[in-house]
Amino acid sequence: MRIKVILFSLLLILTLVGLSFYKYNYHSNVYEDKSKKEAVVESDTVDLVVPESKYLYGMIIDSLVVIEDVIKPRQNLSHILSAYNVSGNTISEISAKSKGVFDLRALAANKKYTLLCSPDSLNTPHCFIYEPNELEYVVFNLKDSVEVYKVEREVEVVEKSISGVITSSLAKAMMDNGASPQLVHTLYDVFKWQIEFNRVYKGDKYKLIYEEKQVEGIPVGVGKVLGAYFEHSGKDYFGVPYDQGKGVEFFNEKGENLRRAFLKEPLNYTRISSKFTAKRFHPVQKRYKAHLGTDYAAPHGTPIMAVGDGVILDARYGQFNGNYVKIKHNETITTQYLHMSKIATGIKPGTRVKQGQVIGYVGSTGLASGPHLC
Repeated sequence: MRIKVILFSLLLILTLVGLSFYKYNYHSNVYEDKSKKEAVVESDTVDLVVPESKYLYGMIIDSLVVIEDVIKPRQNLSHILSAYNVSGNTISEISAKSKGVFDLRALAANKKYTLLCSPDSLNTPHCFIYEPNELEYVVFNLKDSVEVYKVEREVEVVEKSISGVITSSLAKAMMDNGASPQLVHTLYDVFKWQIEFNRVYKGDKYKLIYEEKQVEGIPVGVGKVLGAYFEHSGKDYFGVPYDQGKGVEFFNEKGENLRRAFLKEPLNYTRISSKFTAKRFHPVQKRYKAHLGTDYAAPHGTPIMAVGDGVILDARYGQFNGNYVKIKHNETITTQYLHMSKIATGIKPGTRVKQGQVIGYVGSTGLASGPHLC
């Protein structure tokens, strides 16, 4: 009997130990399974990185072939598209749909164009894009149905300033400082009644505050002038813009208009090759005679401006004067401009011209030995 009790007790103890071991393993396995599941769930929720689409001219080009080139001399749209197997009928349709949007005859040599093509063996064009200038581009959509439209780029206006000291000429000083030729002429236009810019001195100073037009951070033009300053031969000149209702003009620090009845000079010249004198040895006739004018030497084709408002009295070719223009400004003052390479379009007797208006271009017609304006 005693032996039976002992055996029963041992069996009970073993049973309890077995149950505890099972319970421990069960919970361990559940915990491991749960951890694995959580790990799987966690890995399933990792964000997938999707590549950003590439855009060009506002169009997605991820799956397209981009071909960039420039218009060759005497090349037209038909020449370009035919090389990519665009049919004659499609080119004719492009020509018809371009009317009123863009004149295809205006495609200019060295201007950029872009083709967006299928990635097939023929590089079949989807789009032809032409850039006539920095401010706009023309899209010729060839996919499905032909469509032609023009897009104007967004222009940002940024306030800028430029200043410096002249060592030789205003143009050189400004352009060495990063200015464009347009910016040089902008400053010239402010003070053209006060200063002869071809007679500036070493040490003269300038400053211009202006608005610059930019497209995608690239300068594309000059906007409004916000203020200008020039120190010439120790004298200060200020130019402040103001519109009194007839357009923007410039005023000095005393509120006086900078505009004068006559410009200081009618063109941007290189040097004065001959002054007004009663006796000069003529370089062509080889004799001494009066020279009742001033010769401004300048490159062939330099624009010539009317020094004041007036009416054209004469505009023609003369044996000695070459191509010349004569302007009556008032009852007492008349000016003549001689030896032009050509007279500007629309300049003829009876035409009224404004101060600063281009009336012709520097040449050496008539009795002249080299390009200049007399």
